[in-house]
Amino acid sequence: MSLKEAKRLGVMEQVDKKYLNMRQASDELALSLRQTKRIRKRYHAEGSLGLISRHVGKVSPNRIDKEIKSEILEILCSEEYVGFGPTFARDKIEERQGHCLSSETIRKWMVEAKVWAPKVKKRRKIHQRRSRRARFGELLQGDGSRHAWFEDRGDECTIVLFVDDATSTITAGQFVPAETTESYQQILKSHLYQFGKPKALYVDKHSIFRTSRENSGAQERETHFGRVLRELEIELICAHSPQAKGRVERANGTLQDRLIKEMRLLKISTIEEGNRYLPRFIEEYNKKYGVAPREKDDAHQSFNKKTDLERLFAKQATRKVSKNLSFSYEGITYQINTNTPNRFTKMHVNILDRPGKPILIECDGKIYEYKKWGRQTSQKPKVFDSKELEAHWPSKPAKPKRNHPWR
Repeated sequence: MSLKEAKRLGVMEQVDKKYLNMRQASDELALSLRQTKRIRKRYHAEGSLGLISRHVGKVSPNRIDKEIKSEILEILCSEEYVGFGPTFARDKIEERQGHCLSSETIRKWMVEAKVWAPKVKKRRKIHQRRSRRARFGELLQGDGSRHAWFEDRGDECTIVLFVDDATSTITAGQFVPAETTESYQQILKSHLYQFGKPKALYVDKHSIFRTSRENSGAQERETHFGRVLRELEIELICAHSPQAKGRVERANGTLQDRLIKEMRLLKISTIEEGNRYLPRFIEEYNKKYGVAPREKDDAHQSFNKKTDLERLFAKQATRKVSKNLSFSYEGITYQINTNTPNRFTKMHVNILDRPGKPILIECDGKIYEYKKWGRQTSQKPKVFDSKELEAHWPSKPAKPKRNHPWR
């Protein structure tokens, strides 16, 4: 007899002793008067045994068929579903096999089949919650996540994302070999053309956004990407911890689970294939996980699509021209071709360095032709950030184990 049934027996005995009437008994049991009379009738007919549930020892009519269970367990144990979490596995089984089950049922079956280990909750540092921004485009969160996105089918690479703080939607994303200034400029360009200029960008303290040089002026401390944002009138905010920009961090965590499995099912194994598939995945992701902003107004500023982004995104440097109209940049000597050499006496030129294209030499708003000398005056060592170094460090991708944390 369960505790609930024992309580009913006690109430029925109090009714027998005239301590309670039927109305009071129904209130005590939190049942309707009609149901209390039914229980009383069974108690009179069968005694205390009449209060025990008739379902004890019987098979539930809602029990899932054993054939369906064995079919699903066979799918979950297959190589194709290795590393799937219970929730994602339920979604894919419902989508592909048509079986509509709960995540908890799938989780219990996966634990029973030893293809999923229950997670132990750890004590974590408490961070205060921050309210979402009210409007779409008020704050973008940006981050890059280096991972074995193609598992053992391809090389390790990085995905760079922009996530809107108000709606949790991914506004732009791209697979790249490494987290660099050029990769952030590419997805910023994509966001500008599609939505316009956001009010602010929230990122970490990567050297792309912030330099830690001491005893230097504010202009010297500004990075190239920081200059681009300043000229676009987009505020740059650097977070003190990953938890501060939790929207994009959680998006990375979800993608490290779901996007990897989706690309496995579609046999995607290269950055090019991944970038072709990514927009479709982002559209589905935004439909599933996006939320409505508190205010319907769009906070994006208007962006003139005729803006010369190639010039804006070009790295800029200044050099003083020598007497023979030459200067050095990146270890190479250049000489200006001009019919008026006297104009360049003690002048400075502005160098525009565009990715994958020859440099431009500008002086007083005019572009000048130049001659490139083959010899190098000095060979400067390349400086890599810790995140960039991973892309240049030769390593053989290892196949993660079945119980790897990101599985």
